Amino acid sequence: MSHKIKIHLADDHQILLDGLKNLITTNPNYEISGCSLDGTNLIEKVRNEKASILIMDIRMPYVDGLEVLKEYAEKKPPFHIIAFSTYDDLMLVKKVMKLGAKGFISKQCASENVLEAIQVVLDGEEYFCNNIKTKIFNSSSNKKTYNLSSTSALLNSNITDRELAILKLIALQYNTNEISEELYISANTVNTHRKNLMQKLNVKSSIGLVLYAIKNNLMTN
Repeated sequence: MSHKIKIHLADDHQILLDGLKNLITTNPNYEISGCSLDGTNLIEKVRNEKASILIMDIRMPYVDGLEVLKEYAEKKPPFHIIAFSTYDDLMLVKKVMKLGAKGFISKQCASENVLEAIQVVLDGEEYFCNNIKTKIFNSSSNKKTYNLSSTSALLNSNITDRELAILKLIALQYNTNEISEELYISANTVNTHRKNLMQKLNVKSSIGLVLYAIKNNLMTN
């Protein structure tokens, strides 16, 4: 029997846990290793189960998701966290991702996005559901500044033509495999360029690259 990917679920509503469990296990490669109704000792539970993914609500009793993420940032255990919440304001999303989460899903669309989110995070990328992406784009578009041209900004960053092409595709929400197919390069090469871009532009995540592209008006160049 092939090895199944273990996933732990944490939310204070049992009916939601049951629904997510039923949905996730429709994929034969996934199994639910455990469920929690609050954040108490959550990091140790997931570590002991040898789970690969923790899908966790931000608002929970006793110990909430933000406290769990702070502990996660300190201990750096060998699993990824996908956060989900009824509250999807961008300040919360930013705080959650800064603490180490690899994805953020709004509860309103959790059933539509959770399987995709798991796969994207397992592939080493960050995941945001569509309504979060829309908020990020709208927020950034409304705050565009044109004091520096995109050309001079790019020159100052020493970005190559290939890196610029990849940056534009990242901003258009292409994933690694899609960029690889579009530019006829390997997935490893895409990831190398992504890391180089993050270093050159002094951003810490793929969403930082998206924001840079929008603010520097690269989408129309």
